[in-house]
Amino acid sequence: MDDRENYGASMIRMWRVYRTAKQLCFDRGYQMLEEETQIPLAEFANKFMREDGEPDRGRMHFSCQPTEAMLAKYAVPPTAKDPNPPPQIGNIWVEFNADENVGLKQLRDYMQHLVNGSYYNGIMVCAKPMTGMALRLLRGSAGLEEGPKGGVDVFVEQDLLVNITKHDLVPTHILLSRDEKSQLLERYRLKETQLPRIQTSDPVARYLGLRRGQVVKIIRRSETAGRYASYRWAI
Repeated sequence: MDDRENYGASMIRMWRVYRTAKQLCFDRGYQMLEEETQIPLAEFANKFMREDGEPDRGRMHFSCQPTEAMLAKYAVPPTAKDPNPPPQIGNIWVEFNADENVGLKQLRDYMQHLVNGSYYNGIMVCAKPMTGMALRLLRGSAGLEEGPKGGVDVFVEQDLLVNITKHDLVPTHILLSRDEKSQLLERYRLKETQLPRIQTSDPVARYLGLRRGQVVKIIRRSETAGRYASYRWAI
């Protein structure tokens, strides 16, 4: 058990944020040892604590590669023009920004780092919310020629203090592959627009990095059936 009396509130806070960020990547399907998602406070402090006892966010950045299972879920059907299309996923870079105010400059610099490093997408964790202009750029980042293909997700540290998917009232969400989605629609003779919807801004959708058009299977507990599944279409 961690002896939290040995560390300041800011160290404990960033330990929780860092741990949730690791869990988020693991749950999305990136290559990561499960023990990395449960890093003890003492080990975190040994790696990232400065001499003044504060966390050094500049040393907390990390990258991940997708697992084979994740690559399969993001596979694209071949066409006559492109018989071997690459999956719509790749390496991700997670950065912890220490600036009090994150605006256009910081976001553009971060996006350029992703492009230069050939990262498919990125996650930026900020101490405080971004400026309005940076948020407007962020909304279109996936479509910008100079930006990463997969865009950028931004979380405020406050959002990652607790892993919301660990809460008893939050059901299990499982992303379906394109093939699984097609099989679902064919089985029930549905169009995707007939499915119940989930906003990509939903907290769990953001945690999982859901994209428009994807479908998630949601497994809930039932006193009568034990468990039952429903499906949501991301919009």
